[in-house]
Amino acid sequence: MQIINDPDLHYNLCQICIESPHSLLSELDRKVKQQITETTICISYKKGDLIYQEGRMPIGLLCLVSGKVKIFKEGVGGRQQIVRMAKPIGFIGYRAFFAEEMHIASAEALEDSIVCRIKTDLIFDIVRTNPEFAMSIIRALATDLGFSNRRTVTLTQKHIRGRLAEALLVLKDTYGYEADNATLKVCLTREDLANLSNMTTANAIRTLSHFASEGIVELDGKKIKIIDKEKLEQVNNQG
Repeated sequence: MQIINDPDLHYNLCQICIESPHSLLSELDRKVKQQITETTICISYKKGDLIYQEGRMPIGLLCLVSGKVKIFKEGVGGRQQIVRMAKPIGFIGYRAFFAEEMHIASAEALEDSIVCRIKTDLIFDIVRTNPEFAMSIIRALATDLGFSNRRTVTLTQKHIRGRLAEALLVLKDTYGYEADNATLKVCLTREDLANLSNMTTANAIRTLSHFASEGIVELDGKKIKIIDKEKLEQVNNQG
């Protein structure tokens, strides 16, 4: 990781985090936005870097400005369970931040990424004095809770094919397609895909190969092209 000290770059990154229509900070007044810009630290991470770690206390509110991030928990034998995929522009690790608890998962950069770290005291002051911002945070937390509940059911009740189908659809909904409107705009290792689907790597490889032979997807190394989205959704719905 490396702190970004260039003033112009720092300012531009903060504006992306603050002014994006997808950011919860966009509705704040100009004075508060200026305070955030002046006190925020922007950090660049290389692919594979840990952004925060399970069991550590948050040291600020983290906004993912660019890149892709996986949120995962360590399981038995060091096996990972990916619980969420993060994209710009959005907060990561904010459940622990607002609960003032240790992180219960870790975040790793899937590609070179930039994160803005906003001061804890400043964010809590904004929440206390800005009911609309506080409600936006509550809605975001509630949305994430709903997603987590649905994923819990999926990972415990669906068969392998249904779990992998849903994982591919989650990746599509999170990151979208490449210019061909078919290839997922994210490259995961087969191990990460397995960890997202709660299965062994061998099962993920075998099931993905079955999807390819059935004409549901097309594989090119780590790249996955969804050929038949309707059939993929059908497999997902059948569980």
